[in-house]
Amino acid sequence: MDLDIVLQLADSTIRLATPLLLACLAGLYSERSGVFDIGLEGKMLIAAFFAAATAAVTGSAWTGLAAGLAASLVFSMLHAVASITFRGNQLISGVAINFLAVGMTALLGHTWFRQGGQTPQLVGAARFHAIDLPGAAALADVPVIGPIYAEVISGHSVLVYIAFLTVPLTWWVLYRTRFGLRLRAVGENPAAVDTAGISVPLLRYQALVITGILCGIAGAYLSTSMNAGFVREMTAGKGFIALAALIFAKWRPWPALFATLLFGLLEAVGIRFQNVEIAGIGTIPVQFMQALPYILTVVILAGFVGKAVPPRAGGEPYVKEE
Repeated sequence: MDLDIVLQLADSTIRLATPLLLACLAGLYSERSGVFDIGLEGKMLIAAFFAAATAAVTGSAWTGLAAGLAASLVFSMLHAVASITFRGNQLISGVAINFLAVGMTALLGHTWFRQGGQTPQLVGAARFHAIDLPGAAALADVPVIGPIYAEVISGHSVLVYIAFLTVPLTWWVLYRTRFGLRLRAVGENPAAVDTAGISVPLLRYQALVITGILCGIAGAYLSTSMNAGFVREMTAGKGFIALAALIFAKWRPWPALFATLLFGLLEAVGIRFQNVEIAGIGTIPVQFMQALPYILTVVILAGFVGKAVPPRAGGEPYVKEE
């Protein structure tokens, strides 16, 4: 495998891992607070639709991002009200959000644009375009280091860099701030947090606000940066893969980065090596290569994760003792 193929795979891995990373960190905040959230897929999907729809109408990718954030936050608050205020089943609430997002995006897309649930193609300022980092052109001809900087590190949209910056920011918030300490505590022992005079519902609402923001960025990235518009069900299970990565990372931010890069690499390999011929076997079907990331996700979780212990209070509504 030559350097060009390695660089192309690395570049694709970063692009494909970005929405997974944002959704994985979104789930980390939610589940660290004790609220299981399998509605990441729905939040990303609704954000992707409203980001693309708004960008298509206004011609501004930033306005589209704002709309995607707002839509994701609304869905995140629906989950919060159902699971925190009304103490409903968190898994059922997440499933409902996923179904609602699928139906709403298809209906609104067809009603507004008459393109089979899709939005118009985004061009110009309606999309987030690649950014060349300082010195990328000057270093391009330097052996090995130059191509890595110019083709892998440089040349991504601003949302990619925001996604990767959220990893150290999340680590700092969780392990170096009072809010992070309380957030981790409320996911382990909410009664102790309540005894200390800290509002458990408020902390969980704050966590789900952060979840909504991160899912909003992930969805907007899918439709206004990675693609040039919205297509029906374009998240294609990425929210569930993000949850798998979160379990693989054992609810920690830095391992979450490496887990999502691994899953991004698996998807990049599945896309890059289609119609591959193997001596003695023949051509590998395209469908198998497309399914390969999902197959390997199951294999990795089943055989290599080990014992992953979620936050002890996860999934259980908190009822204050009188």
